[in-house]
Amino acid sequence: MIWAWIAALALAVMAPLGWVLLRAPRARGRAEADRALFHGQLAELDRELAEGRMDAAAHRDAVLEVQRRLLAAPAPEPAPAGNKLPLVFVLLAAPGMALGLYLMRGTPEMPSAGLALRQEVAARDEALLNQLRARIAQMPPGEARRQGLILLAGAERNRGQNDAAATALREALEARFDAGLAGELAEVELQRGQVDAAVAVLTRALEAAPTDPRLRFLAGAAEQAAGRAANARSVWQALLNDTPADAPWRGMLEQRLRGQ
Repeated sequence: MIWAWIAALALAVMAPLGWVLLRAPRARGRAEADRALFHGQLAELDRELAEGRMDAAAHRDAVLEVQRRLLAAPAPEPAPAGNKLPLVFVLLAAPGMALGLYLMRGTPEMPSAGLALRQEVAARDEALLNQLRARIAQMPPGEARRQGLILLAGAERNRGQNDAAATALREALEARFDAGLAGELAEVELQRGQVDAAVAVLTRALEAAPTDPRLRFLAGAAEQAAGRAANARSVWQALLNDTPADAPWRGMLEQRLRGQ
């Protein structure tokens, strides 16, 4: 089955190139440009007549002049056929070369990881986390311990352990407050459903960084989670007013406002 999918994908990728190679060449050059210009002039004359900017006699004379120049334009010269053999060779050889490389390096029939393997990987990750927790527990208060707590919080979040992540982030913030790190704690608290805790940490963070767009967005999310939809809309609208037109988060913010 995998080979049928590979063949279909190769065909889909190479089809546009094949179409370009097989279709007849189009004539291009001065004659083609002249004809496009004359047809555009005829259309413009018809618009002027319809809008009353030209009377019928003047329109007739102008159309006759454009038609005369159109008939006098040189016929387009046939486009040279060119040598398509190199391109045809590439069209046919590229899928074969790709297939050969895949057969050398790929393993299309390899099954997905089984339950036992996934459990083994999870156990190994947990063992590494336990080592990190034990090492942090032995560290004295200071910047090294704080950085270890931040690392541990990220690992706990990746494993869905938001309670442990929140505990680690709170201790890191107590060692030294940082508005960006406070935003991460606010996200975790919102994911845990602890809205009041998220509002409290966001209030302090916004005092330190009142223009931070991420913190302002999270403040609106906290208001929404608390059931204060009007407050959330007000916070997000104020943020939108201060957001540049090319900001990458503007579309997401507008979408949230439309959903209110």
